[in-house]
Amino acid sequence: MENNTEVMDFILMGLTNTPELQIPLFIVFTLIYVISVLGNLGMIIMILLDSRLHSPMYFFLSNLSLVDCGYSTAVTPKVMAGLLIGDQVISYNACAAQMFFFAAFATVESYLLSSMAYDRYAAVCKPLHYTTAMTMSVCARLAIGCYICGFLNASIHVGNTFSLSFCKSNVVHHFFCEIPAVMALSCSDKHISEVILVYVSSFNVFFALLVIIISYLFIFITILKMQSAQGHQKALSTCASHLSAISVFYGTIIFMYLQPSSSHSMDTDKMASVFYTMVIPMLNPVVYSLRNQEVKNAFRKVLEKAKSSLVLGF
Repeated sequence: MENNTEVMDFILMGLTNTPELQIPLFIVFTLIYVISVLGNLGMIIMILLDSRLHSPMYFFLSNLSLVDCGYSTAVTPKVMAGLLIGDQVISYNACAAQMFFFAAFATVESYLLSSMAYDRYAAVCKPLHYTTAMTMSVCARLAIGCYICGFLNASIHVGNTFSLSFCKSNVVHHFFCEIPAVMALSCSDKHISEVILVYVSSFNVFFALLVIIISYLFIFITILKMQSAQGHQKALSTCASHLSAISVFYGTIIFMYLQPSSSHSMDTDKMASVFYTMVIPMLNPVVYSLRNQEVKNAFRKVLEKAKSSLVLGF
């Protein structure tokens, strides 16, 4: 990497410069972040403690919750500090670290979604072979592969971005160190870096989407062949939750990354980024888990134990 210390830090423009909106936005994002962290950590703990949830689907859900906590934490606290005390300066190394962890966890989530689609394919289309096809060893290898792909992808993007020279403006027109926003500040030739960004991002997005599309194609074919109305309803309920989250997640990713820099509008990108950095991590526990009857039963069991402990305490 070249010596690119001309710029020692960056200034994040944030979401808004209107003073009247900063405190309300701080309150909203604080609530979203607290709900996201408590919801995802609570889901992990509940899955670990309840033996009835020790299955491949909930194994992937626990990893998804962990990843959601990771990439939400990589971004949201800095945004909250900027809104509350106006701390919009981020050092060169901190910017690279934020970019790395966000890109890593977001990519891991993308591949976890495809692994979950394959798990649903095995459960719906191959129910008799499900326990042998989706052993804990297979699930662990799939999860490890997701993390390897995520951290490898992040390393490529951070190395690609920070190999550029930054010697002019240091004002990032975003609320976090997002790859295209930082890359736009470079005073060196960005063409090759932009090509690498588009091609690597395209591969990751479309490979994961291909797995999801093929899995759901077979799932829908199997559902159409079902004669039981109850089987139809159960399979469609699982698919609807997963597909709704996939649409939001991949829709914003494609909107953000798979377009040339000339057509980027940073203000529009900011609004899209709020969804996948803050809102999606908060919604995932609800979309994937709280609509599931087994998780509801486990949650009731935890509440009953808590009530019993309080009664005994008094």
